[in-house]
This record gives sequence, C-alpha cells and structure tokens, in this order.
Amino acid sequence: MTSKRNVLFIMCDQLRFDYLSCAGHKSLTTPNIDRLASRGVRFTNAYVQSTVCGPSRMSAYTGRYVRSHGSTHNGVPLRVGEPTLGDHLREVGVRCALIGKTHMKADEEGMERLGIAKDSVIDVRVAECGFEPFERDDGLHPSTSYDPDPAYDSYLRQHGFEAENPWEHWANSGEGENGENFNGWLLVHADKAARIPEEHSETPYMTRRAMRFIEDAEAKGEVWCAHLSYIKPHWPYIVPAPYHAMYGKAEIQPPVRSEAERVSPNPIFEAFQQERYSKNFSRDEVRETVVPCYMGLIKQIDDQLGHLFDFMEKRGLFKNTLVVFTSDHGDYLGDHWLGEKYLFHDVAVKVPMIVYDPRPEADVTRGTTSDALVEMIDLAPTFLDYFGGRPKPHVLEGRSLLSLTSGERKSLRNYGISEYDYSGDAARLRLAMPVSGCKLYMITDGRFKLVHGEGVEPMFFDLHNDPGELRDLGREPSAAGDIERLRKMLMRWLALPNNRITVPDEWLTEMDDKVGHFDPIIGSGVLIGYWHEAELTEQLEARRRWLTRRGN
Repeated sequence: MTSKRNVLFIMCDQLRFDYLSCAGHKSLTTPNIDRLASRGVRFTNAYVQSTVCGPSRMSAYTGRYVRSHGSTHNGVPLRVGEPTLGDHLREVGVRCALIGKTHMKADEEGMERLGIAKDSVIDVRVAECGFEPFERDDGLHPSTSYDPDPAYDSYLRQHGFEAENPWEHWANSGEGENGENFNGWLLVHADKAARIPEEHSETPYMTRRAMRFIEDAEAKGEVWCAHLSYIKPHWPYIVPAPYHAMYGKAEIQPPVRSEAERVSPNPIFEAFQQERYSKNFSRDEVRETVVPCYMGLIKQIDDQLGHLFDFMEKRGLFKNTLVVFTSDHGDYLGDHWLGEKYLFHDVAVKVPMIVYDPRPEADVTRGTTSDALVEMIDLAPTFLDYFGGRPKPHVLEGRSLLSLTSGERKSLRNYGISEYDYSGDAARLRLAMPVSGCKLYMITDGRFKLVHGEGVEPMFFDLHNDPGELRDLGREPSAAGDIERLRKMLMRWLALPNNRITVPDEWLTEMDDKVGHFDPIIGSGVLIGYWHEAELTEQLEARRRWLTRRGN
C-alpha cells in the first residue's frame, strides 16, 4: 500500500441496520454496499451513542459519549472548545472535509464570549465540528427561517427549477397528473414520485459533490478525510422516479410488534406510543405507503455509491483509502407500535457499520462479519490510528477498530452504551417528570439490554431468546439479578467520565517510578510536610542516586 492514506466516511441518516441485502433483507437489494462488505468487515453489533441525529453525530465527531460532550438533543450546541475529528486529524496533516449533514448547532454564545470573530478560520472550524465545510447541508429546508436557501437551491435554480423554495417545491414534493403539488412532508404522499428528475435529486447531487472534493484533494496531493453525509433515507419520505415505484406492499417486511406490548407497558414505552408519529406508523396503511418509499431511498443511495466506488476504482483509491459506511441511528417504521427513533430497541439504536481497511494486515478479515460490540465513538480513534496519529484515550472515549479489522483482537469492550434525554418530548409532560430527571440510558452486554432512567421502572430484554425485543422482562423477578448486574456496570460507567481532556494520563503517571525512590516534587523546590533538614537531606540524596543510575 502507498504511504499516502485517505479516509472516506459515509454516513446515512435514519438507516436501519437490517435494511441492506447483506444484512438479510428479503427484498431490498443493495449490491454496492454488499460489495463493500465483501471487501471489509461488517459489524453486526454497532451501537450509536444516542438515537437522535444531533447527539449521535456529536459523539461520532468527538469520539465521546453524550454525557461527556454535553450536546444532549437536536439544537443543543456543542460547546466551544470540545475537540473534534477535524481537530485531531488536522494535527497529523489531514484535510478533513464535510460534504452533507452534521446537524451541529454551533455554540455562538461561547464563541462570542471568547471573542472569536465571525467567519474567521477559527469560527468556521468551531462551528462545523472541525470540518472544512466543502458543502454543509443538513437536508431540512422548510419554507421558514429554519434552515433557508442551501447551495443545493442555487444548483436547482441554475438548472431551471425555479421556486421560492426549490428544495421543498421540487426535491421534496410530489406532482399530480394535473400539475398539482403534493406536500412531501405528509406521509400520505410517500408513494408519489418527487417532482425533481432523479439526477438532480439530493442523493446524486451530494455524491457528485463528494467526487469533486476528492478530485480537488487528489490534484493537490493532499491527505484527506471526506465525510459524505447523506440526509436520506430520513424524512421527508419522498423519492424521485423510478425509485418511488420499485417496491410495494408485497416487498415490505412485516412489523416486529405484538399486542402484548400495548398491555400495561412500561410508562416510558407507553408515552412514546402515544406520539402522533407512533400512532400513524402503527397503522398498516401508513406502513404500506411509507416503507416502500424508504426502501426506494436506500436503493438510490446504493446506486449512487456504485457510481462513487467506480470513480474510486478508476483512480486506484481503494488501495489506500479506508472506507466506512454507517448511519446515525435507525427508524422504527411501526415496529413496537412506534415511529421515529427515540427509544432503544435495536431497530433504532443499532446501525449498519461496514469498515473496509485497505492495509495488507486486514486481508485475513475480508468479507467477514464481526459480532463484537462496537460504538459510533470508535470511528474517530480509528481514523486517527489509520493516519498514524498518537492515541488520545484521555479525550477519545472510543477505541480503534483496526485491531478488529486486522484480526489481532476479537472484541474491544464488554458493553455498549446509548443515551437519550427526553426532556424535549411530550413524554416528559405525560409522565410529569422534571427536566433534570429525563435522562435515559441503555446498556447492553450483547446478551441482555437494560434501559435505565431515574424515577422510572427499567426495561429489560433477553436478546438471545427474544431477538425481536417483544417481551420486556423489567418486571420479572427472575430477571432481577441480571438487571442489577447491568445497572452496576452502568453506574460504574457514569462514575468514570473522561472529563480531564487537557492533559493525558502520562502527565500524571510519569513520576510513578520516582515515587518509589524519593519525593519527586522536591526537584521543583516545593517542600510539603517536612519536619527538619535531615528528612530533606535524605530525600535529596535518594534523588541524586536515582538520577545517577539513569545517567542524568
């Protein structure tokens, strides 16, 4: 392999782990993603650190748990000064660029407090998770001030798609036989083709932008990390022809749910079942309209990745480019009588993760699957490791996956963690919970899964005997021992956050050998607790002997 190395970090939004043909979907074919899996390792137990976009992505970009970086919900800023992937990679000479979505909210108040000038280099880096924003597009542009006028709108206008809001009017609306406009935000219209021709829709557009970045970086001889971050298959659920008609009722998987889940469920579970999106997705009519569109959106992504991978093959980039394919969280799609993604069933909290490692050391694992527990926070240390950067375990709470792709190790950890703060949801009001008490934690050891929240009863699943998570054992006396075991593991994790990020562990341990021979701080002239000169003389002599033995 050449000495120059690159990383292509592909992330979809709201893509379930089981909606790929290589993951066993019966009717959805994803040959290009499958091809990547055949060249790398597909991790079957990859968990995100939160089931909502912003916090999950902030964990991906910082390599840190939500409890550590503090961006607990969409719209909660990532505090200024939190080290990010772009910061770490820039230190080792890597151009780190964003093409697509981050869902980051910048800490504008913090930047103003520190006097960081608007539009300065520092401002852009702090406001974009450390990425160079080659093209930032969070993919939600309703006709309000929410996120107006992206570069994609200008592209559409240049190609003749005029409208006050081209993103909404063309790319995310349907068109009737008489030219009427169907609102793509409404689930009932998910079976209609988007008004935009396929080649001008969001997924092909962003794929081409990724190619342009790679061409630019390669022409300059730069070492690069490209984060291609698709908005789809996230809602609005609408896709252009021909993808809107590729799948129908006969091709969708039946919902994973049981009537028993609606009989005296855990209060948290019941509260989320009452949300509008859950009630609608619990209806067969809604699933039969939306899920084929969701599948079409995934098929379009796979086709576009085929173009991207061919582009890379022609340039020999697979020889030196580490490629990761993943998602920020899943989508219930009516499973467990839920919509959206906020709780912790596997369809929401587990994601696809495929890692293609071009190093010769990884030849032994090509085309394999791994059931090791891995987390989204593992990607940042993996990339740093791949580029030869110094490990930063005091900052990066994840662990490099390269020891798994090389076959050197079979596992990295004994448990996986995810978090969700539901204080911004109607569930808080239904349960009459204070904002401070709305933190939920999931911990799994691969066999069992516990969902814990202060002041609420636990949810608990046996993933081996009940892989569909249809039976909550949280109230079962027979499960009490395993619930307590996982709860203790969770409490230990909560008690040991990585909050000291300004100095590495070595800063504290570098004097360990000295401590066994003499008082190491006397070299600085600081004397603590000495009674008389004889004690000090004895320590000074011990220090002199220790330095002499080491040739100092």
